[in-house]
Amino acid sequence: MKTIAAIFLAVIGCAPLTAQTEFLKPEGLAPSPSYSHVVVASPGKMIFIAGQVANDKQGKVVGKDDLKAQATQVFENLKTALAAAGATFNDVVKINWYVKGYKPEYLPTLREVRSAYVNKDKPPASTLVGVAALFQDDYLLEVDAIAVVPEKHHRKK
Repeated sequence: MKTIAAIFLAVIGCAPLTAQTEFLKPEGLAPSPSYSHVVVASPGKMIFIAGQVANDKQGKVVGKDDLKAQATQVFENLKTALAAAGATFNDVVKINWYVKGYKPEYLPTLREVRSAYVNKDKPPASTLVGVAALFQDDYLLEVDAIAVVPEKHHRKK
């Protein structure tokens, strides 16, 4: 039994652990041009980014009452957070949006900003939730993200 376990560990130890991320468009679900219904990632370094709001470096709100300005600042903050963890938007597999007082007419603006950042060919899974309020009145949205960096990339550090 020890011999089998040793062989198994040797084979596993020698096998390259490269991340493989699949962006699936299952038949039976309406296709979307701006998000993936299913993202499968394995193995790699997982990065969880807390909800980002429209704060500048000094913690001041950017774009009070301006959804596009706030969304742009939020995505710039996500970009900074990703870089700090050794990732880019190409590594993002899931985004959650929380939009204060959401109305359907907000969607084109939100999609426009998101499209300037995420991988358009392999967009992350995405959920948008309208909320009554966020933690402070001046914020119009908050976005969190999950990214997976391929094993071979983060081993080089």
